[in-house]
Amino acid sequence: MVSGDPAAPLLQMQGIVKHFPGAKALDGVDLDVLPGEVHCLLGQNGAGKSTLIKVLAGAHQPTAGTILMDGQPVELPHPVAALEHGVATMYQELDVVDGLTVAENIYLGHELDKVGFTQRREVANRTRELMARLGHPEISPHREVGTLSAAGKQTVSMARALSRDARVIVMDEPSAVLDSGEVDNLFRVVDELTAQGIAIIYISHRLEEIRRIGDRITVIKDGRTVGRNLEVASTPTHDLIKMMTGKDVEYAFPTRPGVPADAPVRLEVEDLALSGVFADVSLTVRAGEIVGLAGLVGSGRSEILETVYGARRATGGHVTLDGRRLRHGSVAAAVGAGIGLAPEERKSQGLVLDEPVYRNITLSTFARTARGGWLDERAEKKAAKEQAVALDLRPPDVDRAIRTLSGGNQQKAMLARWLVHGCEVLLLDEPTRGVDVGARSEIYALVRRLADAGTAVLVVSSEIPEVLGLADRVLVISEGRVVHSGPAESIDEHQVLDMVMEGSVA
Repeated sequence: MVSGDPAAPLLQMQGIVKHFPGAKALDGVDLDVLPGEVHCLLGQNGAGKSTLIKVLAGAHQPTAGTILMDGQPVELPHPVAALEHGVATMYQELDVVDGLTVAENIYLGHELDKVGFTQRREVANRTRELMARLGHPEISPHREVGTLSAAGKQTVSMARALSRDARVIVMDEPSAVLDSGEVDNLFRVVDELTAQGIAIIYISHRLEEIRRIGDRITVIKDGRTVGRNLEVASTPTHDLIKMMTGKDVEYAFPTRPGVPADAPVRLEVEDLALSGVFADVSLTVRAGEIVGLAGLVGSGRSEILETVYGARRATGGHVTLDGRRLRHGSVAAAVGAGIGLAPEERKSQGLVLDEPVYRNITLSTFARTARGGWLDERAEKKAAKEQAVALDLRPPDVDRAIRTLSGGNQQKAMLARWLVHGCEVLLLDEPTRGVDVGARSEIYALVRRLADAGTAVLVVSSEIPEVLGLADRVLVISEGRVVHSGPAESIDEHQVLDMVMEGSVA
């Protein structure tokens, strides 16, 4: 990584403006990126980060402003032009094609051919070299991408960027789907790339990552640059948060009031099993209690939630809600009994993106807002508006398509759905994934408020400090088994990591 490098910028974006009908997404953003540096782009959800990188990627055309490479103005009318100028983008929403092989994805759009025939052997060999370079030689060029984990798909996306001989690589929330070991590998690769003079534009809401990997920072707020070329080492976190939010935000977890010993057990899981994924999982969650599941990606945490919810059919054990045993493999039975789930992939699994906010909020309570077999739109909107106000949904317009909301506000809408439903048990899978620091604090407070009102909460997070800070009690999952269960204050991050890496029972 570069340190105090006086070299001329490799990339400059000057006065970038982008208008959409009825909205100005960017209002004069400036960004200077040096060769061989990790330049971190920070801002709250909705600040304009995604629009800016889409302008750089050729997916959006700026209304005004200039882009320069090596000091020379360039036009990027489409994504191919950006790639030809050496700019590759890894989006947060992975853009791999599940039905194609690893090699086909990496060389999609720039196939190696000779006299019209694809050089399959050469493509396979180059793919193996790229996978080895990225620390994953076990991923075969011939494997179908749809069979890979999210972390594996991200590796393919990065390999595609490297296959284009990129000079600037944009990484949008690259660690969101990675466990700690995968993050370390990602940073190793970034170090190798920057040592070769490749510039990395790194977007993340995890400020501790910025400290580890970044050289300089640009902060944008409401489509404008509010902090430019800040040195990572000398800029306090408090200042960064204030620039992003426009106010002082206490980035802390709500106080744990403690759960009364006589609080009724709402959710009881006994010896739950899903063949080949997890086994012998037992846990209880009392009314007003937050229980956290900590573990590496692939440990079975998310699958446990999905099985409790009925989205997967258990191969053993039982799930009981308020003393009543639930039928395996039935989401309808779980929802009807009072269980709600906010999934990890909210855009693909939890939201209907082209539907309005109010429809997404009332999705689980249609029966309550129906009149004579027809949906009562007025009743839907009334219920949704009440929650939008209560949760400080921004903007509070429940008629707009939910895809137009920021990640944090989409997550609030997911929680609002279960508030309207009045669920007794709430399952949260990565509740703050892709959510900025200001919205995180709001979501933490909201989850605690739900628990204080008597909801039993079971939460999964890849961020161990989040599990330890939010939960009253923590279960550590390793290779599909519970290896520890106890109060959150009785264990620290290092102990959790030791257990998930070793897999030994504490």
